[in-house]
Amino acid sequence: MPALSDPAERLALSLAQGGMQRMTARVLAALLFTEQETLTAGEITELLTSSSGSVSMALKSLTSVGLVERVPAPGSRREHFRVRSDAWATLMSDQNQMVRVMREAAEEGIAATGENSTAGRRLAEMRDFYDYLWRELPALIDAWRTRRPAP
Repeated sequence: MPALSDPAERLALSLAQGGMQRMTARVLAALLFTEQETLTAGEITELLTSSSGSVSMALKSLTSVGLVERVPAPGSRREHFRVRSDAWATLMSDQNQMVRVMREAAEEGIAATGENSTAGRRLAEMRDFYDYLWRELPALIDAWRTRRPAP
């Protein structure tokens, strides 16, 4: 099996710089760049020349956030994985919970510091930003789902 391509490695590096665990980013890049419909954990391990444990943990992480799914492979006894259709919209939908958490954290900070304090004004801007995202993200995701071509 050929190694991960330079563009795939660059994507993985960008994802890691954005906060994703390095191996998780590499596994996601492998699944995005493969020409196969699915890959097994063993194939990913071989492709990335990494340990099966680290690939397994990465797949568990990617599956739990909804980017990757297990798929049946008739005639195979191994689990197969692929990037979920609509993965990005699903991820952003789930991120709405993070938006809510950030907004609540800002509210707690405002309550502790007072809205008219310097910190309170900064926290109010944070709250207002997350309020805006909370209101706008669902409509953007719905618009994406209606306008995108069928898989």
